[in-house]
Amino acid sequence: MLPSPIIHHPLSFQLGPLELTGFGIAVLMAFLIAQVTSERELARRGHDKEAAAISDVIFAAVFGTLLGAKLYYVLVITHNFSDLFTRSGFVFWGGFMGAVALCAATIRYKKLSFVRFADVGGIAIAAGYAIGRTGCWAVGDDYGKPWHGFLAVAFPNGSPPSTAADMAAIFHVPVGAGVNPATVLSVYPTQIFEVAMGFIMFAILWRIRDHKHAEGWLFGAYCLLAGIERFIVEFFRAKDDRFGFAFGLSTAQLIAIGAIIVGGLIMYGRRNTSAKSPGIYGKAVATA
Repeated sequence: MLPSPIIHHPLSFQLGPLELTGFGIAVLMAFLIAQVTSERELARRGHDKEAAAISDVIFAAVFGTLLGAKLYYVLVITHNFSDLFTRSGFVFWGGFMGAVALCAATIRYKKLSFVRFADVGGIAIAAGYAIGRTGCWAVGDDYGKPWHGFLAVAFPNGSPPSTAADMAAIFHVPVGAGVNPATVLSVYPTQIFEVAMGFIMFAILWRIRDHKHAEGWLFGAYCLLAGIERFIVEFFRAKDDRFGFAFGLSTAQLIAIGAIIVGGLIMYGRRNTSAKSPGIYGKAVATA
C-alpha cells in the first residue's frame, strides 16, 4: 500500500487591500538576509567603504534578479512576452545572471572593487537562495516529477496544480494510460530539496570564508557549488525544456555545467594573492 501524500496548501493572506503571499515574503527575507550577511562580512574584513554601499548593490540585485528571471522565462521557455506581466516564471539562472550584471554595473559606477563584493556575495547568495526557495514551497510551484515515496507531496492548489493533465500538457511528463486527467498526483517536493541544499552551500561557504586566496576565490567556490546543486535537483523536477541531443539534460543543467566550469576556473585563477590581487583582508598573503 502506497503511503498517503502530504497535501500542500498555499500560503497567502490579506492585509487590507493587499494580498501577501509566501513567495513575496520569502523573497523579501532572502534579500534582507543577503544584505545583512554581506554588510557584516565586509565590515569584519575591514572594508567599511564597501559595507556602506551594500544597500545600493542589493537594490541593483533585486532589480536585476526580477528582470533577469523574467527575461529568461520569456526568451528561453515560453517565448511569450505577455508573460513578463504575470506573477509566475521567475527562473533562478536568469535572476542570477541579471543580478550579477546589474551589481557589477553599480559597483563599477561607484568605483569600488567587484571581486571584493563577489567574494562575500557567494555567501550572501547561498543564504538568500535557501530562504527564497521556501517561497516556491509556499505557493506550490517548481515541484518535481510524480512520486509516491516517503514525504511525497500533492499540490491541488499549486502553480499549476499537480494534476495528471497539467503534468502531461505543461511539463510533458508521462503519467501512464488510464489516469484520470483531473487526478492530483503526488510529486517530489523539490523546493524542500533546494532549501536543504541551499543551507548546505551556505554552511560550506561560511566555514571557508576566511580563506587565504585572492579576493573573488570564494565566488568561484559558490559557482561550483551552485552548479552542482542545480545539476542534481533538475533530475527530480518536472521540466519541459530537456534536450535529446544533450542526453536529456535540461537547459538549467547545461547552464549548471557551465557554472561548474567557470567556478573552477575562478578558483584556479584566484588561488594566489599578489599586490594586484590581495587577500580578503586587503593584503597579499603567502599561500602554498
